[in-house]
Amino acid sequence: MSHTVLQYLLAAIVVLPLAGAVAALLPAPPGLKGKSPGQAVLRHGVTVTGAVLALSIALAAGFDHDSPARMQATTDISWIPALNIRIHLGVDGVSLPLLVLTALLTFLCALYSYFKTPTGPSPRAFVALLLVLESGTLATFAVLDLMLFFLAFEMVLIPMYFLIARWGGEGRERAAWRFILYTLLGSVVMLLGLLLVGIKGGTFDMVALATDNGSSLGHTTQLIAVLAIGTGLAVKAPMWPLHSWLPDAHTAAPTVGSVLLAGVLLKMGTYGFVRIVLPIAPDGAHAFAPYLAAFAAAGIIYGSLVCLALARRGAKGDLKRLIAYSSVGHMGFVLLGIATLTPTGLNGALFANIAHGLITGLLFFLVGAVKDRYGTSDLDALSGRTGAALYGKAPRLGGLLAFGAIASLGLPGLAGFWGEMLAMFGAFRPADGLSRPAFLTFMALAGLGTLLTAAYMLVVVRRVCMGGNGGSTRPQTTGTADGAAEPAGSAGSVVPADVRSYEFAAWTPLVALTVLAGLWPAALLGLTDPAVQQLLRGGK
Repeated sequence: MSHTVLQYLLAAIVVLPLAGAVAALLPAPPGLKGKSPGQAVLRHGVTVTGAVLALSIALAAGFDHDSPARMQATTDISWIPALNIRIHLGVDGVSLPLLVLTALLTFLCALYSYFKTPTGPSPRAFVALLLVLESGTLATFAVLDLMLFFLAFEMVLIPMYFLIARWGGEGRERAAWRFILYTLLGSVVMLLGLLLVGIKGGTFDMVALATDNGSSLGHTTQLIAVLAIGTGLAVKAPMWPLHSWLPDAHTAAPTVGSVLLAGVLLKMGTYGFVRIVLPIAPDGAHAFAPYLAAFAAAGIIYGSLVCLALARRGAKGDLKRLIAYSSVGHMGFVLLGIATLTPTGLNGALFANIAHGLITGLLFFLVGAVKDRYGTSDLDALSGRTGAALYGKAPRLGGLLAFGAIASLGLPGLAGFWGEMLAMFGAFRPADGLSRPAFLTFMALAGLGTLLTAAYMLVVVRRVCMGGNGGSTRPQTTGTADGAAEPAGSAGSVVPADVRSYEFAAWTPLVALTVLAGLWPAALLGLTDPAVQQLLRGGK
């Protein structure tokens, strides 16, 4: 595929959701209103996100897979000449998988919302916010100018705030405020670091700065820049102990908000470390790498221990909150891989990014379905004698929840295994100049974290899928498979419908890709490895 076609494809992928958001706020043409204006605008969301997904797949198909380290589909236009800020877009083997993942998850969320509209204000506002969120996330992975990166990074905050505050559940206002305050404060610090790099480096162009490899930035400048930029990225990642906004946000957010928050927004932080910090300020990254690894290892253990505490009987643990804390642990593996400063560790981090997006996105979909059916996500209620007992009452839903849990704990043959393993391999032999005994300690802690993850995930499956007394015989189901009314009230008050057709459509791609990535990791590693090697060489 020609460069011009790829160039237009990438530009359309970034701009189309924004145009779709504007169109969602306009009155629908008479012929497209259908029976319900709300359903018409939700259908518009499915159409726009589906078109973006199709364009991203076309971009991936036309991408030159023999040269994944080279920036492709590039656009470079002067925007603000006085500040030397340019509209510079492009993708390589690092950003392309994240671009496709974002398009896929947003489309699945739009499809799910068409059939299961979140309770809240007008669907028109919901679809517009969803599309603005998609545009900002896609732009973050596609732009190659530091100021554009910051604008795209900030663009997602407002739509996510309103998705939580207006369409969320109990405690949504507090959760939304914590989300916006933490991320805005981190972003202010990050902006100072980006400005420092751009002013001292003489350009905001990320490719030029990576090629320069920090030679125009003094050692002290690099240290300050990495500390400032890294703090802002760490809040979004989320790195322990800057993670405390995350559990509340996930617990209060609507299902699709949780899916997108875990699936793609957290990846913006770790992507920034790989794209900006490592190649542009290598000396600063090397100096702070041991501290990043220590925080990552602490996050792995902390997240796992909190999940174990939430999973125990009588703890009144919330299943959505448990999955949120599991993200702290899983993203700890991503940060550990980045901190090793090795190709093995970075490839593991990028693989774990994609795996976490697929698996945790699926888990939040499933937890949302359980909560819709039983009116609660409280683990004690779901595991009581009249609780979920999904194997007996909704065996397909129970099977999918068990699959998601097993994938999350890193079973070999599924996507969750490779990223964590490669991150620990990278810690086994970190980059030259890093303390190997320290990283061996971090590796051991990460290994302990995998055991703790297996423990709490199996406890969750045992309690939710089998129930308090080990399960139940399968009762006679009521209602239809596609549209049964969902019970409100206590868990187990009526027999829930099993997986519906629209849920099957939304979840099957995530299951299939989790299996495919686990069985054929070379498909993803073949893209990331050459790009990682080049980034570590300073873009040369």
